Amino acid sequence: MTKTTKPAVLSAGTMIGDPVRNATGDDLGEIKELMIDTDTGHIAYAVLSFGGFLGIGDKLFAVPWDALGLSTEEKKFILNVPKEKLEKAPGFDKNNWPDMSNREWGGSIYKYYGYAPYWTAGSRER
Repeated sequence: MTKTTKPAVLSAGTMIGDPVRNATGDDLGEIKELMIDTDTGHIAYAVLSFGGFLGIGDKLFAVPWDALGLSTEEKKFILNVPKEKLEKAPGFDKNNWPDMSNREWGGSIYKYYGYAPYWTAGSRER
């Protein structure tokens, strides 16, 4: 099993393009963007690219930052969801992004992955 950690500080640029796998090793795509809440400084979402071929037909997914672990040894992220759950997740295409500052939309994304939004009481403090 891959040990996951999160370093205290890491350059965002080094994470773009990193692969994302699940605990069973299935390829779930790669990190395309990190979305930062400018009011709080939290990383609100990692945007994953999944599917398609050579970047054509890729579907994008916003995933709560807390849902990702990092294997620094293997330079990959671990998202502990089955590939089928990601395939059914709410996604968007690269030319039609949702309003990621919309808390209602964001709450539905966090709920889908089983996390409390960082902006609500009871969420895990980082």
